[in-house]
Amino acid sequence: MKNEETLKIMSDTKIPEELLQLRESIDNFDAALVHILAERFRCTKAVGVLKAKYGLPPADPSREKRQVARLRKLAEESHLDPDFAEKFLSFIVKEVIRHHEATALKLNSK
Repeated sequence: MKNEETLKIMSDTKIPEELLQLRESIDNFDAALVHILAERFRCTKAVGVLKAKYGLPPADPSREKRQVARLRKLAEESHLDPDFAEKFLSFIVKEVIRHHEATALKLNSK
């Protein structure tokens, strides 16, 4: 019953136009991020195929280290928390490496 009451109060409350506009912008940015990540993963998929083809390891720690430094600097310049940017990159890189390992297994088992 409380959830229904909360929904009723929220629906009766006038949401400020500024808040609605900001939320719309956030939704647009979220959509853009998804599209950008999809494009990035299309490129990393091709990288994974090339790495498997040439017998290269799925991970490249020296490149990853350079990328972390580069993104931390970009984050600082953009007034974004560099620790957050590093965590975000780390999450993406782990997923890319997982894809590269799977690609290598698939291509090498043929």
